[in-house]
Amino acid sequence: MSTVTDPTGVDEAAEEGAGGGDDKGRRHSNFVQSLDRGLAVLRAFGPEHSELTLSDVARSTGLTRAAARRFLLTLVQLGYVTTDKRLFWLSPRVLELGFGYLSGLGLTDIAVPHMEELVAAVQESSSIAVLDGDDIVYVVRVPTKRIMAVTITVGTRFPAYCTSMGRVLLSTLSEAALADYLSRVVLTPLTERTVRDPGRLVAFLDQARDQHYCVVDQELEDGLRSAAVPIVDGAGKPFAALNVSVHASRVTLEELRGRYLSELRSCAEQINADLRAVGAAAGRTRVH
Repeated sequence: MSTVTDPTGVDEAAEEGAGGGDDKGRRHSNFVQSLDRGLAVLRAFGPEHSELTLSDVARSTGLTRAAARRFLLTLVQLGYVTTDKRLFWLSPRVLELGFGYLSGLGLTDIAVPHMEELVAAVQESSSIAVLDGDDIVYVVRVPTKRIMAVTITVGTRFPAYCTSMGRVLLSTLSEAALADYLSRVVLTPLTERTVRDPGRLVAFLDQARDQHYCVVDQELEDGLRSAAVPIVDGAGKPFAALNVSVHASRVTLEELRGRYLSELRSCAEQINADLRAVGAAAGRTRVH
């Protein structure tokens, strides 16, 4: 069996036998204490503690230096930890440990917790939609208890041209795809404010592309305002849009473009970060 040279110089015999950690009687006959301690060593590393010494790990986990050394050297041999004989840090192989979970997550699993925080913060409904032909289709929805004239559920479809999410998604189309869309779509007015001129619509799409967000004011339904931002996949390509919808009597356009848009962008950034993590994990399925 291969071995790893001890870089720490710790006399194991001198410290052997000290258990470290606090079991507090919570263990039962099927509990594997060594696994618990090994995972504690992995959890000691983080964004603010990416590189740790042996003493750092022992202090963080409550293990003795001898026990921490054994776990660290085992993790080095397995490829989950790297060392320069003084410092230790996680290797990319640790992504394998979470891949089974991450790869099973869908957009709903990833987005809903963040959207629930957004809805709690602004007390307004939030949705995610994708472009399907000339329409947007709602794929995730976190509503408030407020009653609106438009009933929206997962699977609801609306014309893309008069919605904030639709315009965000249309703004990501290639020049040819957008020209094809404009050649066939009929800009039917749903309210007095609905944009009916293709040139004005293109101007709004250009603005959405440049600003990475879109605000639509009462074009789908009287009294309904919304702001939307793109959701990107693991490769950074927009594939969906996230919105927050408000009533004109409660929220002004200035407020919508201010705090509400800020909260919306923060939510999208968190969703996008989780999607990048999934993409990274997928790319690490065969790390060696």
